[in-house]
Order: sequence, then structure tokens, then C-alpha cells
Amino acid sequence: MDNTGQPIIGVGAILVRPDGAVLLGYRDKPGESACWCLPGGHVDAGESFETAAVREISEETGITELQRFKLLAITQNLNSAVSIVTGAVIAHVNQDAEALLLEPEVFAEWCWFSPGSLPTPLFPASQAVLAHWQGHESPTGWQTYPIAPVE
Repeated sequence: MDNTGQPIIGVGAILVRPDGAVLLGYRDKPGESACWCLPGGHVDAGESFETAAVREISEETGITELQRFKLLAITQNLNSAVSIVTGAVIAHVNQDAEALLLEPEVFAEWCWFSPGSLPTPLFPASQAVLAHWQGHESPTGWQTYPIAPVE
């Protein structure tokens, strides 16, 4: 969360293996509640959601081989004191894609999960992105604006 009151524009990336498993990281960042989240982060000035996602995936996991990459939706947190908007992207990866722990100050581990047994708690923006992907209603306080059909 940005303490300056400035709007937060982020991206969350759903990485899917051929067996359907989704990558989530256990985020244990000092000063925040520990939770599971998608690879992602802030969108820098001049970046598209897609460019930011590729950069964040690489910085956080080391995964660079992405297939069928596209923007799925935009989510908005309507209950926050600052405007929070997240672009949801999806990319397919090889079955043997291995996520490396490149930011140990933020993440304790990366794990692959079946979409039917996702861990909790989920980072709020990740929860909103995953709800859209799975065809569920947005969590309370979140609005989702679909861009592309969910695969």
C-alpha cells in the first residue's frame, strides 16, 4: 500500500502450466500481513500492463518463457482510501517452469496450486484477479472490467 495517498497501478500475472496449476508466492513482507499472491507489482510510468507483467515475472521468479500472453481484465478496489487499479494478465508456461526465489525479502516461497485448491489468505488484488479468471464474482469492494475472454 502506498502511504502517500497517490493512486496505485499494479499488475497481477496468472501463470498457468499445461496441467492447469497456477503459480503463487508466499508474500512475507515486513510491515504487511503474510499472504499468497500472484507474481506482479507496480506498473512503472510509461509501461503497459503487459510490459510491467513481463518485467515483474522475470524479477520475482526468473521465468521468461511465456506463451499466449494477454490482458484479461482490469480490477479496481473501491473500498480503499487511495485508488488501486490492477491489470490482470494471463500467460501459459511450460510444465517444467521453475520459479526461483529472487526476492527473499518479499517472498518466502513459490508454489504451484490447482485452481480448485488455492491457498488462503490471498493478497486482495490477487484474489480479485483470480476470482475473475475462475468465473466467480469479484470480492466485496472490488469491481472487475473484463477485456478478453477467460480461457
